[in-house]
Amino acid sequence: MDKILWADDEIDLLKPHILFLKAKGYDVTTVSNGRDAIDALDREPFSLVLLDENMPGISGLETLDLINQGHPEVPVIMITKSEEENIMDQAIGNRIADYLIKPVNPNQILLSIKKNLHSREIVTEQTSSDYRQEFQHISGDINRAATMEEWMEVYRQLVRWELKLAETDNSSMEEMLLMQKRDANSNFCKFVKRNYEDWITGDNHPLMSHEVFRRRVFPPLDNGDKVCFFLIDNFRLDQWKEIQPLVSEFFNVNEDLYTTILPTSTQYARNAIFAGLMPADIARMYPEYWVEEDENEGLNVYEKQLVQTQLDRFRRKEKFTYYKLNDSTASDKLLSLINSNKDMPLHVVVLNFIDMLSHARTESKMIRELANSDAAYRSITESWFRHSGAIEIFRRLAELGYKVILTTDHGTIRVDNPIKVVGDRNTNTNLRYKVGKNLNYNPKQVYEIHNPKKYGLPAPNLSSIFIFATNEDFFSYPNNYNYYVQYYTGTFQHGGISLQEMLVPLVTLTPKGF
Repeated sequence: MDKILWADDEIDLLKPHILFLKAKGYDVTTVSNGRDAIDALDREPFSLVLLDENMPGISGLETLDLINQGHPEVPVIMITKSEEENIMDQAIGNRIADYLIKPVNPNQILLSIKKNLHSREIVTEQTSSDYRQEFQHISGDINRAATMEEWMEVYRQLVRWELKLAETDNSSMEEMLLMQKRDANSNFCKFVKRNYEDWITGDNHPLMSHEVFRRRVFPPLDNGDKVCFFLIDNFRLDQWKEIQPLVSEFFNVNEDLYTTILPTSTQYARNAIFAGLMPADIARMYPEYWVEEDENEGLNVYEKQLVQTQLDRFRRKEKFTYYKLNDSTASDKLLSLINSNKDMPLHVVVLNFIDMLSHARTESKMIRELANSDAAYRSITESWFRHSGAIEIFRRLAELGYKVILTTDHGTIRVDNPIKVVGDRNTNTNLRYKVGKNLNYNPKQVYEIHNPKKYGLPAPNLSSIFIFATNEDFFSYPNNYNYYVQYYTGTFQHGGISLQEMLVPLVTLTPKGF
């Protein structure tokens, strides 16, 4: 039974309210002044305090301050006759749980108590009930989805419920959702296998990586807007939802999704974004800017040059800055760069923190413990963004009137099912896709591309093929099989086919007040 302490100098007049709360199952202790309230809290534990603001002796606000000093874990609901704004401000500033103005009826008090003592249980029960009702509807949508727009809506629903259920204590509902996500990914992978060739070779296709600049960056530039293209590597829809409230403080948000090309990796998908071309065309037209899988050179070292080639091909004259953020020092330098180039029509920014976190999670036992689930992964993303220089960059861009196109090159998925594949020593090391010749694998477990150039992909050799992992699978070599399976199971990977990797945020942020 929850124990409640009620401090009010007119406590005798509140007997009907007290009887009402006792009938609802609460144990109510009453005192008539602030000093007695502090003494009662020192003697025994209470779940919550109802505190009158206007009492003889020490005032309600002084009592509140003493409670916060000695018992900061106890929520306080302040009840007052005063509607003066400064009293409200002082109470709120001292972190009260709620603020009620007399006369109050018993149901008002009950509602405030429930909100502060039982909100998690109530939210868990209501959210679980709502998801049970929605389960069959979402399952039907998964089975009926026949267009990319329908799959995007399915994915949005799954992410919405994932975030809602993460706020509850119902592990059984989270397991149900995980099963539904797996079912959705299984059907989505079949959908991609049936349609990907037509998307690449035909005109009827969803917005894809190589079209992002032309479709989303050039139009606002044509309208005279200053634009910042901000790419966060390895950024999923659920992670965007975590930081959206922080960004919404400065911008009006127009959220969309787009479809990444395969492989869903930096070398292919991100270079396609910046060049405005499929990878095979980049390798053919700008061989000096394309790095093959087996070369030691960095796979994304020519991004600035690729942006320039795209501007040149479309005969665009905009000047631009390009900046890559790998640490807090780089964030500070970018702020300085933006301030000194505040009239620059186009800024291009790449932020690598989440990608570094993903790799660190694979390689570091400590980071793996900190981000041991999708929910923890999201939480670290939000905490980093809130406390990093990134939030200041967005604030400054809004102040300078920049429209921000926020997106990513691909997402990532937590893998847990190893698939054996054999390749020669020139085969690439990515766990979600392989490119090479003489690959040995089970074709029923992968998506195969035997003619890479037809799919817009460069082929290192005439006999090279690509294979892609689907669902939560990852590729593992037979050599040291058990060691690598244990090492990589539960890690976040990208390069293959899944909702999380291929359907990624494409958000237009318009500064408030402009």
